[in-house]
Amino acid sequence: MPAFESVFEQIAAILALAALFGGVSLVLRQPPIVSFIALGVVLGPSVLGWTAADDEVHLLAQVGVSVLLFLVGLDLDLALVKRTGPVAVATGLGQVVFTSAFGYLLALAFGLTPIPALYVAVALTFSSTIIIVKLLSDKRELEALHGRIAVGFLIVQDLLVILVMVALTALANPSGGPDLAAFALGSLAFLLGVLVSARWLLPPLVRALSRSSELLVFLALAWAVLLSVVAERIGLSREIGAFLGGVSLASSPFRDAIGARLVGIRDFLLLFFFIDLGALIDLSALGPDLGAALTLSAFVLIGNPLIVILIMGAMGYRSRVSFLAGLTVAQISEFSLILVALGAQLGHVDRDVVGLVTAVGLVTIALSSYLILYSHPLYERLAPLLRVFERAPTSRSPREPATGPKPEVLVFGLGRYGGRIADGLARLGRTVVGFDHDPAAVDRAQARGLSARYADVADPHLMEHLPLAEARVVVCALPEPLAARRLVTELRRQGFRGLVVARVDATGACEQLQAAGVDRFLEPFEAAADVAIAELAELSAA
Repeated sequence: MPAFESVFEQIAAILALAALFGGVSLVLRQPPIVSFIALGVVLGPSVLGWTAADDEVHLLAQVGVSVLLFLVGLDLDLALVKRTGPVAVATGLGQVVFTSAFGYLLALAFGLTPIPALYVAVALTFSSTIIIVKLLSDKRELEALHGRIAVGFLIVQDLLVILVMVALTALANPSGGPDLAAFALGSLAFLLGVLVSARWLLPPLVRALSRSSELLVFLALAWAVLLSVVAERIGLSREIGAFLGGVSLASSPFRDAIGARLVGIRDFLLLFFFIDLGALIDLSALGPDLGAALTLSAFVLIGNPLIVILIMGAMGYRSRVSFLAGLTVAQISEFSLILVALGAQLGHVDRDVVGLVTAVGLVTIALSSYLILYSHPLYERLAPLLRVFERAPTSRSPREPATGPKPEVLVFGLGRYGGRIADGLARLGRTVVGFDHDPAAVDRAQARGLSARYADVADPHLMEHLPLAEARVVVCALPEPLAARRLVTELRRQGFRGLVVARVDATGACEQLQAAGVDRFLEPFEAAADVAIAELAELSAA
């Protein structure tokens, strides 16, 4: 290990190496997460052995995890939780049962005795919430339906792994182990405390500090870390505490300001989480049975997503949403490494089992990162095979109802601008059907009496279920030029001969959209300025 004079110098060296590894990953077009985990392996006991910085790196990693899960909770729509809660619970529990059962049989087939086989089976069950949330956040898919569902069943998994670890410790040490009744009561009290704080304590405090954006950020950080500490003290995880902290502020009018300020801090601190995760991987502990490790890795990479696809398909979700959500469980978690380490401390497993799970972790974390990053092209290749898992259509599918008036206008994008257009046309007597990829936007439109359905323009099979034959006009109010161009291109490719009107915000987007087949353009900012000018001219003349 180099002779650093201070921890500051050592952290500086780590940051320099992180920049180097990150630069190499950009040149090679590899996911940065994989490069940072690889850096952790290099800095860990297997290569450089920079153990003096373990405590500092681990501390920064813990804060980073708290900030990440706090931001996930901050963006949570409680109405969406009610909508996606059943599928999150069903998928989370179903995947755990499936993986545990088949993983146990596989471990026995490789010659493990029942107790080590059980540890391996449970270790294969849990996926990394932190890695998945970071990847989905980088792809801007946390707000998508599959992202919301994935976060839901990952939280379910986190709760289950905590219960497993508490139970293992209690069974290993009946006299001094944790009291399960006290754990349950403490968890309930903690949840009630968060609810009370969200209702009466936080709103006036946030409002008082909102005059200073710096103080608002400090409050958010303090609240996230405080709940992480309390949750860990009562036997829950830091992740759950921070997540609930974000949920408690999700209804605040200042949540967007808080979230925007914390994104940079999150990305910086998460670097240390991935380095810390890599440092947990001791290459010298890798077991000699490479065949078993590769077989179990293939099981996690294929079997876990498959059970998610099956469950979500049975609940009426389209194959695209099921597939994208399923890919998020195609790796094992940092909790898996901690679990087998706990088993080794308790004398339940030996070094070979720790090495086996470590090898599976290396393979699945690396490969699943690529699967998630390239999930959309992968789905397009596998779509014909995956559609067999679809079941009855639901409100999550843009299927045309069997009865009712035929729609004259289809509006894509039910945000602030598109929603007002759809509502205004409906008030004028037009038969309007609105579509949006955000279930919350669909719910809000339906609550206003508008016919609205879930639809994702990235779904290659979307056009098959749209009532294009009856529609006269399609309004594309999507703010993203790429999504708008894709929608218009598909409309014209399917032979739609009606009027296509598209919103345009960016300079230069008109030519591309016109080439794709747009007939008319809506310019929200220009139109708003024209209205404002007319009103101001009228006022000044009065």
